[in-house]
Amino acid sequence: MRVIFCGVRGSTPAPGAEFVRYGGNTSCVALARDGEGPSFVLDGGTGTRRLSRLLRPASFEGTILLGHLHWDHTQGLPFFSAAEHGRVDLFLPAQGDPKEVLGRVVGPPYFPLRPDELRGRWTFNSLEAGQHDVEGWSVLALDIPHSGGRTLGYRVSDGTATIAYLSDHSPTQLGAGPDGLGEYHEAALRLADGVDLLIHDAQHTAVELPAKAFLGHATAEYAVSLGERAGAKQVALSHHDPDRTDDEIDAIQASFELGTIAVFAAAEGVVVDLPS
Repeated sequence: MRVIFCGVRGSTPAPGAEFVRYGGNTSCVALARDGEGPSFVLDGGTGTRRLSRLLRPASFEGTILLGHLHWDHTQGLPFFSAAEHGRVDLFLPAQGDPKEVLGRVVGPPYFPLRPDELRGRWTFNSLEAGQHDVEGWSVLALDIPHSGGRTLGYRVSDGTATIAYLSDHSPTQLGAGPDGLGEYHEAALRLADGVDLLIHDAQHTAVELPAKAFLGHATAEYAVSLGERAGAKQVALSHHDPDRTDDEIDAIQASFELGTIAVFAAAEGVVVDLPS
């Protein structure tokens, strides 16, 4: 399994010199099998533009799963140029007619095009929690807490490796938990159980959490602790705060260097081959 980070920023894009090394595009992670191009994408943030550049001159033929419908996970969809001559089967957490729901953020008066006017062959589908087959990948979808709409976390396997993807996760909504960072609840532990790579929301630090918990995100410390409790082999800290500079992310990553689990801060353009 090849994991390609195309966008790792949370909430809103972060352009500027202080955000170059980790990148300013919002959530988008592409998955590919050995020797093949990406056919499976997690989230449609502005990182989809980077994915289009990586695919050139080929078109995209595959599926995009959205964890939820906030702007930073949908803004890239109308700009996914690799779809113009290809196929995209888009799935979003079930909550009514998918085309109508997506049209609330992609469509007039907020955007000039409606979902059914996007170029390429698009289908719009609802996804319930449970076990699914997506482009030949095994996917477990489970509801996880996050502010402002239904959110799914994903566990994805191709038979050789397994990842967990919890891009936006607010475990404090279920209680403070044993360390004050949120509950290590059943869905999160099940998704992350023994995975080769846990990609997890790390928008805040533990020091920042009391003032920012209302935003609906997790801390880097929670992400690492979840990985340890679930027996994950490594943790990728993602969904970086849009004001978090490269140097500040470096410092957060360095703080886990002596821990019991491998931890790295996700960056645009990073490719991880699993198992590794």
